[in-house]
Amino acid sequence: MKKIFVLAFGSLLFISCNNNDKDAGKKNDEAPAVAAADTKTQDAEFADAKYVAMGKKALASMSSGDIDGWVSNYADNAVYFWNSGDSVSGKAAITAYWKKRRTEVIDSISFSSDIWLPVKVNKPQAPEQAPGVWLLGWYKINAKYKTGKSMIQWSHIDYHFDANDKIDRVIQYLDKAPINAATTK
Repeated sequence: MKKIFVLAFGSLLFISCNNNDKDAGKKNDEAPAVAAADTKTQDAEFADAKYVAMGKKALASMSSGDIDGWVSNYADNAVYFWNSGDSVSGKAAITAYWKKRRTEVIDSISFSSDIWLPVKVNKPQAPEQAPGVWLLGWYKINAKYKTGKSMIQWSHIDYHFDANDKIDRVIQYLDKAPINAATTK
């Protein structure tokens, strides 16, 4: 039995090695199979740089006091949120709020050291998050108020764009304490 096993194993080994030797000497004209590209959609990816230009234009418009230019990329149903929980709904209400604020409260405002990141969210990480294009921005605000006081602080802003490339949601993160201190007489 032991001799039969050794003989059978040796025969298999010989046949196996013999077949490999035949394949090694054979010319293979066929190209190796290429693995199919991974077509799985990423959860998020970089969005078009045109959104960065839109964000920069918005800041320039706000600095110059051109509120109509600033809201020109807003959808009629846009909502502007602050991290404090306050919000303004609708393009008309957002325009009225910022026109009043820019003419009656803010003497001058400028933005510097801005960083922009356009992101397309294909699959939100939580049910309440909106898919689509987001423009994330970080910048320094330097504002002088009608009180004669000034305020400098960093801000973060998130713009969400609808299917027509109009801003339908804004979330601005900033510290209200220095603003409140600068706006009181």
